[in-house]
Amino acid sequence: MRRGLLGQFLTPSPVASLMASFFKADWNEVRLLDAGAGAGALTAALVDRLCSAEKKPSRIAVDAYELDPILIAKLRRSLGNCRKQCESVGISFKANIFNRDFISNMLPLVRNDLLSNQSGAYNLAIVNPPYRKIHADSAERRLLRSVGIETSNLYSGFVALITKVLVQGGELVAITPRSFCNGPYFKPFRVAFLESMSLCRLHIFESRSAAFSRDDVLQENVICHAVKGEAQPGKVVISTSSGAPDSPIVERLAQFEDVVAPNDPERFIHLVTDRVQKLARTAMRLHTNRLEALGLSVSTGRVVDFRARGFLRDNPEDGTAPLIYPCHFNGGTVHWPKKESRKPNAIKIDDQTRGLLVPAGVYVLVKRFTAKEERRRIVACVFDPNLVPSDLVGFENHLNYFHLSGHGMPMELAEGLAAFLNSTMVDVYFRQFSGHTQVNATDLRALGFPSKDALIHLGREIKDRGMPQNTLDAFVEQGLI
Repeated sequence: MRRGLLGQFLTPSPVASLMASFFKADWNEVRLLDAGAGAGALTAALVDRLCSAEKKPSRIAVDAYELDPILIAKLRRSLGNCRKQCESVGISFKANIFNRDFISNMLPLVRNDLLSNQSGAYNLAIVNPPYRKIHADSAERRLLRSVGIETSNLYSGFVALITKVLVQGGELVAITPRSFCNGPYFKPFRVAFLESMSLCRLHIFESRSAAFSRDDVLQENVICHAVKGEAQPGKVVISTSSGAPDSPIVERLAQFEDVVAPNDPERFIHLVTDRVQKLARTAMRLHTNRLEALGLSVSTGRVVDFRARGFLRDNPEDGTAPLIYPCHFNGGTVHWPKKESRKPNAIKIDDQTRGLLVPAGVYVLVKRFTAKEERRRIVACVFDPNLVPSDLVGFENHLNYFHLSGHGMPMELAEGLAAFLNSTMVDVYFRQFSGHTQVNATDLRALGFPSKDALIHLGREIKDRGMPQNTLDAFVEQGLI
């Protein structure tokens, strides 16, 4: 419970050793920052690496921040062991433990406050920061905003703050959720980070839970190694492992422009880990149209069921409109009503709900949430008004819907768009920048699309919305690539 409140998950020793191995660490005097130090696993792993290096530093000074008083005794013992290990190989070691809030304590240094009791900037930083959302009016958000950092999660706030206290050429190795790679909430963080830090390596764990098997951590995590003040490299190391102890690591070199597209205003970070993903990214680059060029938009379903509970009906009746949930998806189209469903099938039409409904028409629907075991992350279907007769329809908030200025679109365009979205090419590409099971309208807007004519041509070829995946992929490849 306490870890959940603090957003804190302790780093397993194999993960800590992996992170420590990413540093170049060729400084004669190391000034190390460990923000959110926990029991000291990260610092211990890096000290062990430095003590066994052929070229050892002469001095290591550590500032370790840990807010949880329960962990301070363990942290003190761990750093004491680090000191003994360093002394045994002739390295001077000093450590300061700060049982204080990292954000508020760092601000004087960031502001170059002469009254600050901090002893200077850092050339190395290693961090497993806390993961917790911070609201717009929270104290943490206001403190970060005061030094020009705008972000919605503690982990990105910690990393952004650390980049400001690194010296030029200073190295950062951080393990965080992948959520910063895409989405509008992390755009200010991505822009600032990529302007100040040069990406060297990104490491992805193939399993959501193996790296933190003792904790209920379901986010996909990534380790990032970056250097401050250098130009972005021509190539970035992308590596993967299962996350289990001693699991093999597979590495590949990716062009930086394959990781962050030079013309992408959102600065999405793509984790292209193998040949299949590179092929998908190359194929998707052929599709440069934004939705607005097709005359289309995508929105989130307007009906939030718990807010409209008094208007929901289990089954259709006079004065109601169909209410579509993800459970109504079946074979590439909507099957409604679903009598055995635990979800309501209809919503009452009156002045309070009319604004939640859209006019009958052909729409393309995409699930906003998929189970982690589902084969595809993007699951699209066609809403055919001939199968769901009504003048109005409601799309529940767990759906995104593609539309033409708030109305339906031509059927052939919808068929082609749904086939494109359901292709393996799009799914593989989407997973390169999205590490969670949520598909937001913003993510869909960020995709490149084929031309309107190409989608219509593809839609004319689609005869079976529920065709096998390999058959659909063949249609898409032949029609669009």
